[in-house]
Amino acid sequence: MIKLIIKKFIPNYRDTTSVTVREAYGVLSGVLGIICNLLLFTVKLAVGLFACSIAVISDAFNNLSDLGSSLITIFGAKLSNRPPDKEHPHGHGRLEYIASLVVSFIIFGVGLQLLQSAVEKIIAPTAVLFSPASLAILLFSIMIKLWMFSYNRYIGKTINSGVNMGVARDSLNDAYATGAVIAGTILGRYVDFPVDGLLGLVISLLILYTGFGMARDSVNLLLGSPPDPQLVDNIRSCVLMGKNIRGVHDLIVHDYGPGRVTASIHAEVSHALDLVDIHAEIDEIEQFVKKKLGIEIVIHMDPVNDHSEKG
Repeated sequence: MIKLIIKKFIPNYRDTTSVTVREAYGVLSGVLGIICNLLLFTVKLAVGLFACSIAVISDAFNNLSDLGSSLITIFGAKLSNRPPDKEHPHGHGRLEYIASLVVSFIIFGVGLQLLQSAVEKIIAPTAVLFSPASLAILLFSIMIKLWMFSYNRYIGKTINSGVNMGVARDSLNDAYATGAVIAGTILGRYVDFPVDGLLGLVISLLILYTGFGMARDSVNLLLGSPPDPQLVDNIRSCVLMGKNIRGVHDLIVHDYGPGRVTASIHAEVSHALDLVDIHAEIDEIEQFVKKKLGIEIVIHMDPVNDHSEKG
C-alpha cells in the first residue's frame, strides 16, 4: 500500500538523491503518522478509561508521543532541506539528526511519566474491566502499528533516514506492547497480583529503552561516526576504475546529513602523464562518483614513478 501512496503523492519518487524528493518522503511519512497515531490515541484512551487500565492508558499516551514524533519528522524534513547559507556552507542536513534527537527526548519523557503511573498502579491496584469490543480495538491497533513499522522502515531505507528508522522501531515496540497489554489483561482476570501495573511498568521501560537507543544513534551521527565500510569500498572502487589510477590513499568522508556527504581522496598517477589529460580524467571520475554514489568528492593527484603498481 505504501508504494501506491508514494507514487500518488510524490512526483519523481524514484529520484531519492534529490533533496526535494527526500523532503516529500519525510512529509508524507509524518502526515501518515499523525493520522494513525491520533486515531490510535483516541480509541486507546477511550478503552483505557472504560476498562480502568493503566497499561492501555499508558499505551495510548505512547501513541500521543508518537504523534509528536511525526510532527518533528515533518519539521525536520522541511528544515534540513534549506539551502546552504553564509553561516552553514554545507547546508542544513544535520537538522534531521537533531530532529531525531528531539524525538528521542519526547519518547524518553513519556516513558518516565508512564513509569511513575505504573508504579502507582502496582502499589494501589484497581480492577480492570474488559470486553470483546475492547479486544477488537486493541487488535486493530496492532495491525495499524505493524503497517506503520513497515512503511517507516521502507521509507527509512529508501531515503536513508535515521528519523524514519527510529519511528519504525518505535512502532514495532508499540505493537509488542499492545500485544502484552491484551495478554496481561486477560490473564489478570484469573490471578490476584497486579498484572496491569506490571505490564505498564514493562511498557514504560520498553519506551525508555527505545528513546535511549534513538538518542545514542543521533548523538553518534552529530559527533561524527566512522563511515560505512561498504561506502569506503565503493568510493575506492569507483576511483580505481580510472585507467591511469595506480592506487588510492587518505580517504576522508564528511557526513553533513542524509544525501549531503562529501569526501576527499589521494589518487596515485604516473609522473610521466600529461597534466591536462590526467586532470580531465580526474574530473570524469569525480562526476562518476557523484552520479553513482551521490557524493561530492575531491580527488588529489599524487605523482608516482612508473614502477608503482595499481592497487
